[in-house]
Amino acid sequence: MTDHSPDLILITRPAPAIELWSLNLPEQRNPITDEPMIDALVGNIDRIREDETVKCVVLTGEGKAFSAGGNIKKMADKSGMFGGDLEEIRQGYRDGVQRIPLAMRSVDVPFIAAVNGPAVGAGMDLTTMCDMRVASDHAWFAESFVQLGLIAGDGGAWFLPRLIGAARAAEMALTGDRVDAVTAERWGLVNYVVPADELIERALELAGRVAANPVYSVRATKQLLLDSERHTLASMLEDCASLQATAHFQPDHHEAVAAMLEKRTPRFTS
Repeated sequence: MTDHSPDLILITRPAPAIELWSLNLPEQRNPITDEPMIDALVGNIDRIREDETVKCVVLTGEGKAFSAGGNIKKMADKSGMFGGDLEEIRQGYRDGVQRIPLAMRSVDVPFIAAVNGPAVGAGMDLTTMCDMRVASDHAWFAESFVQLGLIAGDGGAWFLPRLIGAARAAEMALTGDRVDAVTAERWGLVNYVVPADELIERALELAGRVAANPVYSVRATKQLLLDSERHTLASMLEDCASLQATAHFQPDHHEAVAAMLEKRTPRFTS
């Protein structure tokens, strides 16, 4: 499907406008801090940015875990991005795992995390980089960096408070304690908790509701949601005016209006 380490991420098209990505290192609990996995994630994000046939991506993990985050063996060996002197490690994070949040925040394709099991450290932070999260009742979450004497080097301290508020984020980040799926839903970390055997079906159903809409409005809406984090109201409204003006000239907008007036289901071309 892609030249970027295809075996590390299994990619399928369960529906015409939806891709299902599955992190594929189950024997290692799907770590995401090694360069090949980073390249695979970032490379596929770059690919779908240019592919307007993709309206939504569901991201999950093979095996029992969503992602254990960092590669603990490489931390112990002080190898990869965890090796070198102070400046080398700093640059290793910039050139390594920090490429993932930057890529995730630059793409206008919506992502849904289907959290099938433990999401730990950088693995948990990867779920927070997605736009929505559906969790198996077997899932749990841990912002566990402090328990390893570390901090969230991938931007977790930026993402987490925006999802669950400062106090809850502080509790998770400063204790490193795990949070079960039901609590995560109550705190606003996940949209839904579902039985394990229904996880992918339910995540794809949510993706289908997104993909039922025209590609321009889906991608422009995600872009506005991302931009809202840095805009004032006045600058946000200016962006809305520009994007909305373009929307009014899209054939799918004309079809949607006609379908509503004619009381029928719209037939979008994108």
